[in-house]
Amino acid sequence: MKRGFYTIMAAQFFSSLADNALFVVAVELLRNSGAPKWQPAALVPMFALFYVVLAPFVGALADARPKGRVMLMSNAIKVMGCLMMLFGSHPLMAYAIVGLGAAAYSPAKYGILTELLPASQLVKANGWIEGLTIASIILGVLLGGQLVGAHVATSLLSFDFPVIDTGVDSPAEAAISCLIFVYVLAAWFNTRIPHTGVEMRPMPRNKLQLLPDFWRCNAALWQDKLGQISLATTTLFWGVSGNLRYIVLAWSAAALGYSTTQASSLVGVVAIGTAIGAVLASMRMRLDQATSVMPLGIAMGVLVILMNYITNVWVAAPFLILLGGLGGFLVVPMNALLQHRGHNLMGAGRSIAVQNFNEQACILALGAGYSLSTGLGLSAFTAITGFGVLVAGFMWLIRRWHQSNCIKYKDQVETLLRLARSDKSH
Repeated sequence: MKRGFYTIMAAQFFSSLADNALFVVAVELLRNSGAPKWQPAALVPMFALFYVVLAPFVGALADARPKGRVMLMSNAIKVMGCLMMLFGSHPLMAYAIVGLGAAAYSPAKYGILTELLPASQLVKANGWIEGLTIASIILGVLLGGQLVGAHVATSLLSFDFPVIDTGVDSPAEAAISCLIFVYVLAAWFNTRIPHTGVEMRPMPRNKLQLLPDFWRCNAALWQDKLGQISLATTTLFWGVSGNLRYIVLAWSAAALGYSTTQASSLVGVVAIGTAIGAVLASMRMRLDQATSVMPLGIAMGVLVILMNYITNVWVAAPFLILLGGLGGFLVVPMNALLQHRGHNLMGAGRSIAVQNFNEQACILALGAGYSLSTGLGLSAFTAITGFGVLVAGFMWLIRRWHQSNCIKYKDQVETLLRLARSDKSH
C-alpha cells in the first residue's frame, strides 16, 4: 500500500471514532432530558438526512477538489454540529449537522482509494478501511458510553478552567467537549493527505445542473449487471446495520436491563465481529468472487430474528460476534465491486455519492419507520423480527436477481467479471 493510504486510514479512524461516540452521547442526552422515546430512535434517520438530500452535489464536490481538502472541510462541519449540541440546539438538529459533514466526507474518503490504488488492491484496501472503521465503531461506542458513565463524567466535570466559566454542567456536555478535540485530531490528519494527481472535474456554475447528471449516474449503476447487484446488497446491508446500532441499545435495555454505558459494549461486540469478517474477506476474496457471498446475507437475517431468544449476556456476546462477522465478510467484497464498477462508469466521487444516496435513503426509511413504530409502542423484539425477515427476504430476492442476470446476460456478466479480475490500472 502507498504511504498516503495510511494517512487516509488515520483520518478516517478518528473522524469515525468521534461520530460513533457522539451517537451514544446524544442518546444519553435525550434520555436524561426526558425526551419522548421516538427521539433517540430518530437520531439514526436524522444523521442520514443530508446524505440523501445532498447526494447529487457532494459527489461532484469530491471530484472537483482535492479529496483531502474536502475531508478537512467536512470535519469542520462536524465540529460545528458538536458546538450546536453543546450550546443548546436540539440534539436531533445538531446531529443532523454532523450528518451533513459526514455526507460530504464519505465520497472523498472512498473516492480517493480508487485514485490512489489499482483495482487489484481495492478489496484489500476496503478490508483495511472497513476493518478500521469497525474498530472505530467499537472504540467509539465504548468511548461514548464511558464518557457519560458516572466514573469518567465525574472526573471530567471536576475539571475547571481558571477564571473561565465553560457552562459545561452535565456528563453529556463534558463528553461532547472531549469529542470536539477528536474531530480536530482527524482534521490534522486530513491536512497530511497527499494530492493524487488525478485531474479534477469542475462543478458547473449552476449547481442544479448536477441533478440530471446525478440521476444519470444513479441509473447507470442500477442498469449495470454487476453494479445493480452490489448496489442492492450494500444498500440493504447498511440500511439495516445503520438502524441495528440503536436497536441493539434498545434490545440490551429490554432483554438484559442494561444502561446506556453497559449497552454500548454490546454494540461494540457486533462491531468486533464485523471487523473480523472484513479482515477475513480482504485476505480470502477476489473482486470477481464478490457475488458468491450473498447467501451470507440470508443467514445474517435469520440470526437477527434469533436475537429475540437470547436473555444471557454470555450467549449474546459470541452470537453478536458471529452476526457481525457475517456482515463484514458480505459487505467488503460487495463494496469493492461497487466501487470498481462506479469508477469505470462515472468517476469515483459520483459513484460513492450514488452509493451513499441509496444506502442512506434505506437507513432513513427504515429508521423513520422504526422511530414511528417506537412512538406507537412497538417493542424492540418486534422490530428485531421485522428487520430479520426484511434482510433474509430481500437478500434471497437479490440472489435470485443475480442468478437471472447470469442466465439472461451470461456474456455481459462474464465480461464484467473478467474485467474486474484483470484490471490492475489506477
